Amino acid sequence: MRHDGLWHPRLLQILSAAGHTDLIVVADPGLPVPPGVETVDLVWRRGEPAFLPVLEAVLGELVVETAYVAEESPPGFLDELLKNPATTQRIPHTRLKELTGRARAVVRTGEATPYANVVLQAGVPF
Repeated sequence: MRHDGLWHPRLLQILSAAGHTDLIVVADPGLPVPPGVETVDLVWRRGEPAFLPVLEAVLGELVVETAYVAEESPPGFLDELLKNPATTQRIPHTRLKELTGRARAVVRTGEATPYANVVLQAGVPF
């Protein structure tokens, strides 16, 4: 049993196995997940779990060098993400969906805010 941090066994396994430049997506329940991309479905009802606490837990386990967010995301919604030392790039939502097809996994939240999605590109701790 871990003292703190993320406790979801499969999600921990995915994050610890991620290599440099692998993509992990934290998403709202509406983001389409292409066939062949693993989904860790955390949603259990509208709004639960919320996007930001899930993102915070993932960021606590993963070194991120670049975060991709949709240009259409509401202003201020991803301010928590901007505190991370990663480079944040705003891209069109259609491009974000394309990146999802290359992801190691999509972590689906219950967030009901439109465009509440981020693609995290794994970095290295040195």
